[in-house]
Amino acid sequence: MSTKNAIQIFDNKKVRTVWDESQEKWYISIIDVIEVLTESVDPTAYWRKLKQRLKAEGNETVTNCHGLKMKAPDGKMRLTDVADTQQLFRLIQSVPSPKAEPFKLWLAQIATERLDEMQDPELSIDRALEQYLALGYSENWINQRLKSIEIRKELTDEWKSKGIQAGMQFATLTDIITKTWADKTTKEYKVLKGLKKENLRDTMTNTELILNMLAEASTKDISQAVNPKSFEESKKVARQGGNVAKVALQELEAQTGKKVVTSLNAKSVLEGKLI
Repeated sequence: MSTKNAIQIFDNKKVRTVWDESQEKWYISIIDVIEVLTESVDPTAYWRKLKQRLKAEGNETVTNCHGLKMKAPDGKMRLTDVADTQQLFRLIQSVPSPKAEPFKLWLAQIATERLDEMQDPELSIDRALEQYLALGYSENWINQRLKSIEIRKELTDEWKSKGIQAGMQFATLTDIITKTWADKTTKEYKVLKGLKKENLRDTMTNTELILNMLAEASTKDISQAVNPKSFEESKKVARQGGNVAKVALQELEAQTGKKVVTSLNAKSVLEGKLI
């Protein structure tokens, strides 16, 4: 099954989703939906009790729900109960909430939008722009973030063409790039920013984003130039690409006297417009 994890936004709250390309359907985290609809302080407990009741009633929707790995609050990929849109439509009927009808409309919309994006990929960029604006990011920062997505995609496509495996190998090469230019692994960088489940790039300042883009773009360009034949050779390329950004970082810090990689979290300074 070829899948793609994504975060959707409903009523300023995040809903974890997975797009199954083979079945052309979304699977949505039931816990996140429960939290949105009920605003429960413990949506996991709410879902556990609801699931028990529905199973006792012989509800087939609950029986047919299954688990997929999604990023948990601690940043790890954990098995999470999910449902497709049709299953959720039926489950929502068992959750008394004034948000039920608006949420159903939203579910129908994201299903349609994904199919539209498959026909016209530019739509996915437009919708990402809308989501970041809704979260309060500045247009300047958003432009940088969208460009970083494009550059990251070009890099991962290059890795795939060299036989690099998505998942652990991608993560290893990304760590090497980040460690080289920022002197921190991805995990260390997240700790510095005080992150749990957030995407690291979503909390970077403009300058951090630019240097990370430089590192990834350089890695892609060097890979295309030297054509590494193995994972070990791609590790060397990752260090070379990261070093290009490291040189730029060191020069910038020498000129400004300020550290580039800091605990400053772009999301925490939205109101101050510091990004």
